[in-house]
Amino acid sequence: MLVTTTHQIEGRQITDYIQIVAGETILGVNVFKDIAAGLRNIVGGRSQSYEKELVQAREMALAEMKEHALKLGADAVVGVDIAYQNIGTEGSMLMVGASGTAVRLA
Repeated sequence: MLVTTTHQIEGRQITDYIQIVAGETILGVNVFKDIAAGLRNIVGGRSQSYEKELVQAREMALAEMKEHALKLGADAVVGVDIAYQNIGTEGSMLMVGASGTAVRLA
């Protein structure tokens, strides 16, 4: 399945706009990752544990969105947007949402 942030696919004609599809993922970040990230914040550098969580959450949200599109008989999802947000008490959880338009191609 093609997934793109653009509203068209070069060389392909969209024949049917089916509907908006979305996928959401909420992940909790544990205390050990918080401590490691806090140390990185003090000394500088990248927090690989948080980066891995972000990648995992994004991939899960995109997979859920594609699954919804496939169930609708779509060939692609166009105009995809990915949003990140901290939620929960003290921002202890990470929410990633992906949405776009499921389409059929010629």
